Amino acid sequence: MLAVVKIAGQQFKVQAGDSLYVPHLEGNNGDKVEFTEVLMVDNNGTLTVGSAVKATVTAEILTSLVQGDKVIAFKMKRRKGFKKKHGHRTHYTKIKIESIA
Repeated sequence: MLAVVKIAGQQFKVQAGDSLYVPHLEGNNGDKVEFTEVLMVDNNGTLTVGSAVKATVTAEILTSLVQGDKVIAFKMKRRKGFKKKHGHRTHYTKIKIESIA
C-alpha cells in the first residue's frame, strides 16, 4: 500500500515501514503521530485520489530533532567594505511509518 501525505506543507510518498525526515514536528522520541491529510492512496493497483480518500497514516517519532547541513548566505559589495555572513541549519524530525489505514 502506498500513500501521498501532506506533512507541514510538503508532500511525501510513503509506505508502511518507511523512515523519512520531515520538517520539525512537536513531540518526543517514541510518540505516535497521525497524519489525516492524505492526498492519494494506491491499494494494490486501485487508486483513490482527492476527497474520496478516507485514510490516515500513523507514524512513530524516532528522533525528535535532527539538524540539517549548514547553509551559509554571504553577501558582499566590492570596493565598499560591505560584507554580511548569515548561516542556519534546518531542523528535521525522523519518523517511521507504521501503518496506512
